[in-house]
Amino acid sequence: MFFLTQDTPDFRFPDPRLASPEGLLAVGGDLRAERLLAAYRRGIFPWFNDGQPILWWSPEPRAVLFPGDVRITRSLAKRLRNGGFRVTLDTRFREVVEGCAAPRRGDPGGGTWIVTSMVEAYCDLHRRGFAHSVECWLGEELVGGLYGISLGRAFFGESMFSRASDASKVALVHLAGQVAAWGFHFIDCQLPTPHLATLGVVVMSRVEYLARLAAALDAPDRVGRWEFDAGVGDAGWGMRVGG
Repeated sequence: MFFLTQDTPDFRFPDPRLASPEGLLAVGGDLRAERLLAAYRRGIFPWFNDGQPILWWSPEPRAVLFPGDVRITRSLAKRLRNGGFRVTLDTRFREVVEGCAAPRRGDPGGGTWIVTSMVEAYCDLHRRGFAHSVECWLGEELVGGLYGISLGRAFFGESMFSRASDASKVALVHLAGQVAAWGFHFIDCQLPTPHLATLGVVVMSRVEYLARLAAALDAPDRVGRWEFDAGVGDAGWGMRVGG
């Protein structure tokens, strides 16, 4: 394990291949925008609970979603067509992050890893044009969404939330459609879960992930406020429907 300080030069991180079997690579440092962006460019992200020092991770294996391979069940396709959702980009970033940080139903401690310092750090990245949110609405009520970081042609998903059935899935489908249209290589989902697997997320080795990340970072960053291209939010915009 490596220890960082706020004076660690050039926001450098150790080689992510030196992470522990659990994926822990380094401890300490800070959440300045420059350090966060340096971390994501190396396949590293922060994840820690309130009261802990900042912990930096590069897990093995890595969970990744290829934008054109989102798995849409027939029930989700029906929800996309008839659920009454409206989906937007970058209109309520802080509210989405706070929605992700709120305790989950049936899990009073859920979401507590998105501590105040994390909220402020990612809001700063949003102001700088690197962090983005997807909002899912029913009428004027925000009922779900997700947020993450964009560098090159990679989107690094951080968290999602739902206050209505399938709202976060609807947000993810729309995000995947848009970044696919922009030629993004993948959406990084960090850690595999059974829920993510149902959406088409696959796992790969750290070595493969880092190679794919290097290729995605060859493209320029898409900095600034995002908006959906015409047609991406329409029902039946082209994702494959499974069983």
